[in-house]
Amino acid sequence: MTEPARPLRQTRRSLPIALLRAREAVMGPIREMLATSGVNEQKWRVLRVLQEKGPQDLSLVAAEACLLLSSLTRMVRPMEEEGLIARHTPPEDRRKTIIAITEAGEALVRAHAAESAAIFAQIEAEFGAERLEQLLDLLQDLQALDLRQRRQP
Repeated sequence: MTEPARPLRQTRRSLPIALLRAREAVMGPIREMLATSGVNEQKWRVLRVLQEKGPQDLSLVAAEACLLLSSLTRMVRPMEEEGLIARHTPPEDRRKTIIAITEAGEALVRAHAAESAAIFAQIEAEFGAERLEQLLDLLQDLQALDLRQRRQP
């Protein structure tokens, strides 16, 4: 006999919807900050990863910036034309593309550093430093779960 299906959680207590709502609460001020520079949040994430990690292979940047590799590949040429990144193909492995932040990209990140820090400080002040660290730890634990394989109830 088949077990009856569990009822769906109410949307106010749905993890995917709660994560999206929290993302929008955090990203709203970031989008406003970036609107003055003409850089969208995806480009911002790429620049931040490159600033933090140095020159990287496209696949590593895509993973660190939470982008599909195909999306990052489409972004590379415009970002290069804007002078934000530089790319090269290593002679020892012509299949790879390495990208690096340029001085203009660094300058753009520096231009927003204070405002970005202020946004984070406001979140920390209103949410609580300890709770924010706990949330970041919990989210990291959640990311580590392997949920791709469908589990049977």
